[in-house]
Amino acid sequence: MYNTDIPNREELPSTAKLIRSTIIAAIVALVLLVTVVMPAEYALDPTGAGRLLGLTEMGEIKEQLAEEAAADEAAQMVAVQSSANQKAPEAAQPIAAEPAQETASASAPEAEPAPEEAASEPAPAEPQWQDEVRVVLTPGEGTEFKLTMEEGAVARFYWVSEGGPINYDTHGNGSGQSISYEKGRGVPEDEGKLVAAFTGDHGWFFRNRNDNEITLVLRTGGDYGKLKKVL
Repeated sequence: MYNTDIPNREELPSTAKLIRSTIIAAIVALVLLVTVVMPAEYALDPTGAGRLLGLTEMGEIKEQLAEEAAADEAAQMVAVQSSANQKAPEAAQPIAAEPAQETASASAPEAEPAPEEAASEPAPAEPQWQDEVRVVLTPGEGTEFKLTMEEGAVARFYWVSEGGPINYDTHGNGSGQSISYEKGRGVPEDEGKLVAAFTGDHGWFFRNRNDNEITLVLRTGGDYGKLKKVL
């Protein structure tokens, strides 16, 4: 008896069909790679589809977390090496002889105090803030705030981390572009001006690397549309 489960040659797909199916599968995989995987994993969005689907921002956060983890590991290695170097015996430093005091300075006339000009100057006016937010971050928790700004717009800011220093990344994205203005680790507070390099969302990503809760206070003012909490 013959095995009827074995397909006939006529039922098998031809070589042309196999090649065409392989090409279609490769094209679909390439499209998914460019529009989904690259924006979500690496914050690379050559087509702009990732920004519309909200995947590019996810990739940017992942990249920030990876950079923070690498920086934390490097900081721990430096701390271990520093503690090891401190245990080594320190070389004795020669004590420099103190120069003899000049007797002529005793007879020199005393300088008259300068007039107090600062007392007559008016105190600078306190900046007027448009928005103020407070958020409590648990150990390891992060948050992100963005300002909607036009290209060339200037926004003033002041933030302080109550309870311990904080890590931050000042960056922006929009119009198919992204930029990192400044990064800091273990910073208790900061203030200054943020100038938008292009039209889009510009702001800060904060992360609490302390072993305790901290309270982040952010104040903003100037030329921007609105302050929004992204994360």
